[in-house]
Amino acid sequence: MIGIEELAGALFDTDGVLTDTAALHAMAWKAAFDDLLRGLPPGTPEEARAPFEIATDYPRHVDGRSREDGVRVFLASRDLRGLDPAAVTRLAERKDRIYLALLRHEGAVPRPGAVALLAALRGHGVPTAVVSASRHCAEVVAVAGLTDLFDTRVDGLVAAQLGLAGKPDPALFLEAARRLGAEPGRTMVVEDALVGVQAGRRGGFAPVVGVDRGAGAGPLLANGAEVVVGALTELPELLGL
Repeated sequence: MIGIEELAGALFDTDGVLTDTAALHAMAWKAAFDDLLRGLPPGTPEEARAPFEIATDYPRHVDGRSREDGVRVFLASRDLRGLDPAAVTRLAERKDRIYLALLRHEGAVPRPGAVALLAALRGHGVPTAVVSASRHCAEVVAVAGLTDLFDTRVDGLVAAQLGLAGKPDPALFLEAARRLGAEPGRTMVVEDALVGVQAGRRGGFAPVVGVDRGAGAGPLLANGAEVVVGALTELPELLGL
């Protein structure tokens, strides 16, 4: 594990890492997918029609991905490949509307240790970035009161503007590191999604820290995490802060 004196930058995912909003995403995905699954033709295999499972389908198929990629990957997992691009877009947009309604009703709360960790990193001269596939990243970070703790933001809006591929491609992280002027091999990535730790490893980032919010320590390590923590409160000691 790299120490604080060697770090050139630190990149953080948002939902599930910095804030508690991953649960809102999961609920929104379930509502959107279950509506679709209930409407499938009667001859569709029973296993394909089964309700979306937050405990398994969310971390395996949609967590950390863009909305459109999440739709495609989940449907492929059920061998449902006939949905046309317009229907994929409509389903992604329905999920987004549900998520925004939940966010504006429930709000966004920083995860324990998030504020202290970000402040400590910046106090040691380590620049920070928030990196997310979500196009609502700025709103979530603002609602959680974290905006001023980041030097830059690379999110779904930036990805669309620059044509950046979504995770597990490392493009979002590489763009954030470029903006910070930080060498990937000395830049920490903190992620809770399997595709997120995959992206960190593929981009040559070190260390890649997995935060276990339900994906499991084993899968996070197998997909590219160097170390797995249960909470951000564990990171200061590991970094020597």
